[in-house]
Amino acid sequence: MLRYHDQEWGVAVHDDRKHFEFLILEGAQAGLSWSTVLKKREGYRRAFSEFDPGKVARYTEKRIQKLTLDPDIIRNRMKIEAAVGNASAFLLIQKEFGSFDAYCWRFVDGQPKLNRWKMMSEIPATSSESDAFSKDLKRRGFSFVGSTIIYSHMQAVGMVNDHLVDCFRYREIQQSAPIFSSSSANLLTSNHE
Repeated sequence: MLRYHDQEWGVAVHDDRKHFEFLILEGAQAGLSWSTVLKKREGYRRAFSEFDPGKVARYTEKRIQKLTLDPDIIRNRMKIEAAVGNASAFLLIQKEFGSFDAYCWRFVDGQPKLNRWKMMSEIPATSSESDAFSKDLKRRGFSFVGSTIIYSHMQAVGMVNDHLVDCFRYREIQQSAPIFSSSSANLLTSNHE
């Protein structure tokens, strides 16, 4: 957990495979602790083809059944089926927007949302952005993408900086946050005019 906090959590992600990884892991976490999911991360990487959405989208019923017996992942059939179904929906978003990254960052206008929390109790479970993001994903056929799960995704991939202001990572994340390139901004604009 410490390594995850110090090296990954809140770092801006612009790689589609990494987005897909976090969507699978966040969906798997529903009702469980994040530490449980992190302990099984390597198992998920193996079981879900290195988080390649093109491969996961082609998983058959036989493959899903095999995954329900895999002790290296969370063997909840609904979560496994959601990951497979979400892979297909993920590919459709890539086709429509050029990348999942271009699609998702538009919910924060292409820039990380910088919060200024002083206590853990201030950090919300959802936001208006996660509500909109979640609603749109559901409309596009995703499941296990409620607003709380999506807010966790936004935190994980750096769309939101929810490190406490006195945490050493707060400033590091703020200073290292990449600014969307003009080509990314153009992609966002051209897809939504």
